[in-house]
Amino acid sequence: MWKKTVRTYGWLTYGSGVLIRLLRVHLSPYSKPITLIILLQLVQTLATLYLPTLNADIIDTGVAKGNTGYILSTGGYMIAVTLVQIICSTGAVYFGARTAMALGRDISASVFDRVLSFSAREMGQFGAPSLITRTTNDVQQVQMLVLLTFTMMASAPIMCIGSILMALNQDVPLSLLLLVIVPILGILVSLIVRRMQPLFRGMQERIDDVNRILREQITGIRVIRAFVRDAHERERFNRANNELMQVAIKAGQLMMMLFPAMLLVVNASSIAVLWFGGERINSGHMQVGALTAFLSYLMQILMSVMMATFMFVMVPRAEVSAERIQEVLSTDSSVVPPVTPIRSLARNGHLELRDVEFRYPGAEEPVLRDISFTARPGETTAVIGSTGSGKSALISLIPRLFDATAGAVLVDGVDVRELDSDVLAEVVGLVPQKPYLFNGTIASNLRYGKPDATDDELWNALDLAQARDFVEKMPEGLNAPIGQGGNNVSGGQRQRLAIARALVRRPKIYLFDDSFSALDYATDARLRAALAHETGKATVVIVAQRVSTIRDADRIVVLDEGRIVGTGTHTELMAGNETYREIVLSQLTEEEAA
Repeated sequence: MWKKTVRTYGWLTYGSGVLIRLLRVHLSPYSKPITLIILLQLVQTLATLYLPTLNADIIDTGVAKGNTGYILSTGGYMIAVTLVQIICSTGAVYFGARTAMALGRDISASVFDRVLSFSAREMGQFGAPSLITRTTNDVQQVQMLVLLTFTMMASAPIMCIGSILMALNQDVPLSLLLLVIVPILGILVSLIVRRMQPLFRGMQERIDDVNRILREQITGIRVIRAFVRDAHERERFNRANNELMQVAIKAGQLMMMLFPAMLLVVNASSIAVLWFGGERINSGHMQVGALTAFLSYLMQILMSVMMATFMFVMVPRAEVSAERIQEVLSTDSSVVPPVTPIRSLARNGHLELRDVEFRYPGAEEPVLRDISFTARPGETTAVIGSTGSGKSALISLIPRLFDATAGAVLVDGVDVRELDSDVLAEVVGLVPQKPYLFNGTIASNLRYGKPDATDDELWNALDLAQARDFVEKMPEGLNAPIGQGGNNVSGGQRQRLAIARALVRRPKIYLFDDSFSALDYATDARLRAALAHETGKATVVIVAQRVSTIRDADRIVVLDEGRIVGTGTHTELMAGNETYREIVLSQLTEEEAA
């Protein structure tokens, strides 16, 4: 039990430090609004504290003595104080809400900017569902805490301390009850909040699980339907959803225990004050107005503690969310931008891989090792190999989706790790293995890499990519809508649009990562013929599974288990490389291969 308690408080200390650090960084630009909020809360709290004293004066001086003039004058003063209280409270809420919303916007932007800098390695480390939760739900938890702090919690300590002082001013002996009431409330709060923090962390983790499963099911709906796994996936989602529900119920039960317990203390305290206060009035040591004011201050003290308790309920979840946000913000990309980037390049398109090795973090064996070859302008270099041989990893090293763990990737004699990212993006055009289109239009997707491209350039790229025919058939043409991920076009159309997007940029180095797999043989042949004419002076690197796609390449690099086992033309490799012969003969007959 003791060890568990130590672990819990250790985590609370760590979580509080992360939350405070996160807020200190992102609230620093809003020091002036925060100062104004504190001043407004101070004024409205002082006004609230003054009202019970005025009310006591009306009872003891005005009502008890029948002084109507005093009642009217003091009542008017109370109305003026109330108006000040309302104006200051409204202003504090207004500026507090604006500041909290701005904070949420800034944290979301910071997380989004950091995620954009991640390489494929960091994206795989966190996973898309978790990053979505951290950017939305976790930010909302921190934002809500700040909003409640500015609108409620900022006045709670002032209210509590001020009410205690004003209660002492009314009657010191009766104030001794506070020495019993406040510690009881503190013990209740600490016991319950300590148990809630681990539950809130579990809730955020289970939200990640629900998002991950839901995202998988939406993305893989065709596979689910094809294998009639609807019932299995429904059960998997229900299991994750029920786990989230169970944790949320436990947290809710603790919260529901808190408020009845506090109400019990509040009501018992009121009874005790009335009991002992009545005795003091009978003995002549206290007046009725003072007892009324004391009750009001007692309620303000307890309300302050209740507000603080409500904040304590929010803090553990916000701490967990802050820690998850900070994990993203403190994670540096493995693809580090150069300190002094090179911004000028010959831009001939000369590509060289020199003794390149690549391995994933913690992996026992590298994915690629001792990779060396050169791809020259005006030539087509093909990379082929069995599944898992490292073809896509090799291609990913050139545009710096990953960085080589040893060796160097050189573009026009310059290591890509020393190049400015914009310069590298202008020189290298990648068509990925899984083409992705963004929600928008055909034109907006094609202009993704070249925003100032004209319509003629777009149509020329579509013509080369063998996509002009189906685009022209669409009523809107270039303005035809594209759904998220290109879900309203076929796989072959999506692939051709992705190729056209790369062609619009007219880079010096074209990288095609198995970009023709969804095309029929006739379209594949026409596309390669058009590309040969268009990219005649550029460097072309093609990763492909089909032998027919790469057999006419100027140079074919054969990979096997992350190593180069052969380099040459189709004829040379057929004559002297057994690995290549096996790949070719698995697709073609001996006569077709010859």
